[in-house]
Amino acid sequence: MSNLIDKTVLMDAKAITRALTRIAHEIIEKNKGVEQILLVGIRTRGVPLAERIATEIEQIEGTKVPVGVLDITLYRDDLSTLSYQPIVHPTQMPVDITNKTIILVDDVLYTGRTIRAALDAIIDMGRPRVIQLAVLVDRGHRELPIRADYVGKNVPTASKEVVSVQIGTVDQKEQVVIKEFKD
Repeated sequence: MSNLIDKTVLMDAKAITRALTRIAHEIIEKNKGVEQILLVGIRTRGVPLAERIATEIEQIEGTKVPVGVLDITLYRDDLSTLSYQPIVHPTQMPVDITNKTIILVDDVLYTGRTIRAALDAIIDMGRPRVIQLAVLVDRGHRELPIRADYVGKNVPTASKEVVSVQIGTVDQKEQVVIKEFKD
């Protein structure tokens, strides 16, 4: 991404924390508590976001919500077009997903293809009661009929722009930035 330059900071660390706190409250409210909930972070940045939502829920409800880690590499619909050998990381589910309310967590919702791959991966593991989606940023431009249940921030973007989510535990910086290709 060296030919990309920062254009606009959409969210700073405090805004990200506020958005995750709001999402945690919305999850509790929509599901009338946290019984049978499993948060599943989509690797890479969805995982720390899911962990932070789980921490918020525990502070609000006093109940620890399990967090799973989902690697969708082998479920990508562009896998055959990638020129490199993909690295597959383990998927880790702390509990059986059968009859659970699965909340997939990702950083950015764009075309919907990542979420489609995540749905395929989850369904291969069992039959959850329901699957919901939480994203930090929804930037539009959907190619598939997928909609998030919980959104930190809706951001209209141009197709040529890139939304970069930087999370402290992964990137040593915490912000959401719109980047654009430099001329």
